[in-house]
Amino acid sequence: MTNTVKCISPIDGSLYAERPVLTQSQAEAAVARARAAQIEWAARPLSERSALVMAGVTAVGAMNDEIVLEIAHQMGRPVRYGGEFGGFNERASYMATIAEDALADIAVGEDAQFKRYIKRVPHGVVLVVAPWNYPYLTAINTVAPALIAGNAVLLKHASQTLLVGERMAAAFHSVGIPADVFQNVFLDHATTSALIAAKSFGFVNFTGSVGGGQAMERAAAGTFTGVGLELGGKDPGYVMEDADLDAAVDTLIDGAMFNSGQCCCGIERIYVHESLYDAFVEKAVAIVSAYKLGNPLEETTTLGPMAHTRFAAEVRAQTEEAIAAGATALIDPALFPQDDGGAYLMPQILTNVTHDMRVMRDESFGPVVGIMSVKDDAEAIALMNDSNFGLTASLWTKDIDRAARIGDQIETGTVFMNRADYLDPGLCWTGCKDTGRGGGLSVIGYHNLTRPKSYHFKKA
Repeated sequence: MTNTVKCISPIDGSLYAERPVLTQSQAEAAVARARAAQIEWAARPLSERSALVMAGVTAVGAMNDEIVLEIAHQMGRPVRYGGEFGGFNERASYMATIAEDALADIAVGEDAQFKRYIKRVPHGVVLVVAPWNYPYLTAINTVAPALIAGNAVLLKHASQTLLVGERMAAAFHSVGIPADVFQNVFLDHATTSALIAAKSFGFVNFTGSVGGGQAMERAAAGTFTGVGLELGGKDPGYVMEDADLDAAVDTLIDGAMFNSGQCCCGIERIYVHESLYDAFVEKAVAIVSAYKLGNPLEETTTLGPMAHTRFAAEVRAQTEEAIAAGATALIDPALFPQDDGGAYLMPQILTNVTHDMRVMRDESFGPVVGIMSVKDDAEAIALMNDSNFGLTASLWTKDIDRAARIGDQIETGTVFMNRADYLDPGLCWTGCKDTGRGGGLSVIGYHNLTRPKSYHFKKA
């Protein structure tokens, strides 16, 4: 019996797509083809590799109308938001633009006797394991720079968005990127772990759960394979007394609720200075109460179903536990009759929350946010750092020096001031603590997808 990977659509619980997974021998053969093809790919001029990748990106854009519908069917994001091509193109374009400088030789010195320099050379074959929440954006973060740097890439996408890799592979192959250089593969967990343990890859990039990241590290233990991990998050927002209140509410609540809260750097907890707290909460409730939960294929829907019923069940459990422990739920369930107890989940704002509650400590990854009042920066910093995670933090103030001082004290990968839930490809996308390690995009992304190689030549 052939093992398969299935995508169950959150729209109606139906089987949307199904694909057979590779056997161990088939997977090993795919790696062997990639390893052989990578040698010729790396020998091509950097400019040629970069141009082919950008042509592939353009080809993905030509599919956008179909892709938007597929995303809605696979993970529930409303079609009104138009897919991910804007960010997909922005990130790939930036990495193509900086490639020549980021990958340039480092000249150490040359004189009559010696020539010394450091090259950045590709790892070989890179495995990219991408998540379902932003399936194109998260994949391109590594796929584009890995290919541009001269690596071959195997892309393993999440079962919830299993058509994404097929789309990307078809687009990239259509413009001339060799089929063996960029392969979309369907693998089960056991085969993936076995490949990593067998030193099949020069580098592995994984975006997903903490448990998934731990499994990747266990598989790589003792192999000396580089592993880049972006795992869970519990990103905080802090609104200071001098903040632009309307901008803070609009941005932080959108950051908490967009994509049904299923964002790696979504806002999951908010701390507001006591002088603005009541006004912030009132405005936040008004915004969320106006959302329209429903079928993501309908243009009027602003909040679609969660990607899977089990994800919604976790959010419901955290919310119910918090209310039982004394939290106050401010959004009226009567406004969201579409909440079916399954994947369709109403949004919620909680006050009277504490860090003893899971909703303020565990990753929720859904449309719920807790809001707490704080008296000063010291209290806010302590609460923001009271977390096992560290991906981003969003600070709201008119004082950039104050934001910098506070940012220096926060255990996080990115510090935002007066914005949230955005990935700038010029900056390193990274995290700390249980959020993982490594870094994507920016010049550092290229450094992680290559290794340094030193040349020390004595002239005759």
